Parts: sequence; structure tokens; C-alpha cells
Amino acid sequence: MKIAVLGLGFMGSTHLKALRQIPDVEVVAVASDEERRLSGDLSGVQGNIGGPGERMDFSGLAKYVDWRDAVEDPNAEAVGICLPTHLHAPAAMAALRAGKHVLVEKPMALDGASADAMIEAAHRSGRILMAAQVLRFFPVYRAMAELVKSGRLGKARAATFRRRCAAPDWSPWLADKNASGGGIFDLLIHDVDMCLHVFGAPQAVSATGCEDLARGVDVITAQFHYPEMSVLLSGGWHHPKSFPFSMEYTIICNGGTIEYNSAGPPPALHAADGAKTDLDAGGKDGYLAEIEYFVECCLRGKQPDYCPPAESAAAVKLASLMIEARERQGEKVACRL
Repeated sequence: MKIAVLGLGFMGSTHLKALRQIPDVEVVAVASDEERRLSGDLSGVQGNIGGPGERMDFSGLAKYVDWRDAVEDPNAEAVGICLPTHLHAPAAMAALRAGKHVLVEKPMALDGASADAMIEAAHRSGRILMAAQVLRFFPVYRAMAELVKSGRLGKARAATFRRRCAAPDWSPWLADKNASGGGIFDLLIHDVDMCLHVFGAPQAVSATGCEDLARGVDVITAQFHYPEMSVLLSGGWHHPKSFPFSMEYTIICNGGTIEYNSAGPPPALHAADGAKTDLDAGGKDGYLAEIEYFVECCLRGKQPDYCPPAESAAAVKLASLMIEARERQGEKVACRL
């Protein structure tokens, strides 16, 4: 399958590294409005995880300054959209109209209506649309999700997800809420999607927190209310540069508790009888597994049932509801996704 990668920042670089490991894929085009990156010099690319960027050979590729031209490239059968978030919906819609399969980085869009329009455009085009909710493919999260959803631990009674990092200073658009959605959309969308994946939609949401993007702060403590349990989701951007990235979860079920912290050992199950067992969290890099899955869906003409766009759209709507609930500082807001 021939693919074009739109956007050559941290995620574009990450996609390119994964794509070159997949035998059935050929990158035929790239798009960026930065001349240095378009030349293949991604050495200045940074992100909140992983190493620095590198130099890549783009000599045999079509190179576009404007993503609008890239989606029309006649050689590309699919596009990977790694542009700033406010461009996800328009770029995906244009690519689908041009008959391309679309892998769009998270968050799928900045509002639920745009996400729904993307899904409708995919139905009309007959092409595959998938949002890159990569946490579903991270081995340490996938192992937890499969165990909880299997029912082997009985009912889930409570859960906590936390994700934090310094406010991003490597891409100016991230600090613009109109472009990125802020820390809730850019960072915590991962955990919002994981909650939906494992537990489904809550009945209501409440939240407290603070947004002060000028100081690099966008934090929230949200509670998702379910009939027989609740999920606590917290974190966000904690000032620029020095604050380290971390992610963690704790899931309490009748049969035991599963716990993981990225700064500690592998995820483990602490069973109700007192035994401790490390979860089998081996496997491929999550980004590689995610993109391989997307390619497989395109080649087989199969909808991405493991990471369906309808659930990615629901994550966008739930993230919006979290922000609304934070503005109400603790008041419960009914959840109707």
C-alpha cells in the first residue's frame, strides 16, 4: 500500500519510523510547511516521549508544502494525518473525498460534530477511517484491558488513570487551545479513550481543575460515574520543560487489583488471595502495532473493529464534557454521547 504522511513533527516522524518496518507499505509523499523538515532533516523534532528526531531520505518522495495538494497525490492510496489537531477534520474529509484511506492522529477532531462528519464521509467514500488511539496498542495497557474485559477478575469496582507531562514547548501550536484543544485533548484523550474501551460510556461526569495556558498549566481531576463504580482520571500539563512525563493506572476488581506506573516495574495483578503476578505485557511497539493494524484493515477492506472511529468520536465528545464539567467545578454533568 502506498501512503502519504502529512505533517513532519513528532508524530509524523514516529509514523515514518514505523512505516519503514512494514513490508507491504511504501511511503510515496510527505507534506510539511517547514522547508528543513521537507528536506528530510527531522533532527530538531521533539516530543514528550522517545528520543530526538533524525535525518531521513526523502529523495524519492513527492514533497508538498500544502497538505491540500498532498491528499490529491495520485500515487497515494492512503494518508497518515499528523497535522495540528484543528486540521485533522478538514484534512481527513479532503482525503476521503479524494478516495484515500485515512489514519488520523489523536484526538480525532476538536469537537464531536466534526468527528461525526468524518465518519459519515468515510461511509460515503467506502474507505477506511481510523483514529490513532495508540494506547489501545501499547502492550502494558492492552494486557490490562484484555484481562478486565475478559471478566476473569469479576466486576470492576473502581479505577484510576493518571497522565502528566510538562507543557509542550516544541511546537508553538500546542499552546494555542484553538489549535490543540489544550492538555485535555492533546494528552488525556488517551485515558478518556481507554476508559471507553474498557468500561464503556459513563452516566455522568464531574470535574475540578485549572486552565492557565499562559503559564503552561492545564490540569483536571475528573470522575466518571457508572452505576456500580467510578473512574478517576487526572493529570495534564504541569508547567514547561522540567516536569517529567508519566502515566499510570490502578484497576480494582472483585478478584484483584491491576497496577502500573511508567516509572516503575511492569504491570502486575495483585490477586484477592494475596498472590502477585506480573502481566504479560510483551509485544510490539504500540505505534508499529497500531499502523500495522491500519494497513491490514485497508488491504483487507476490513473496518477497524479494535479501534473503531465511532469510539474515537465518543472520546472527543467525552473530553469536551470533561472541560464543561471542570468549568462547573464539581457539579455532575449528564453524559449523553
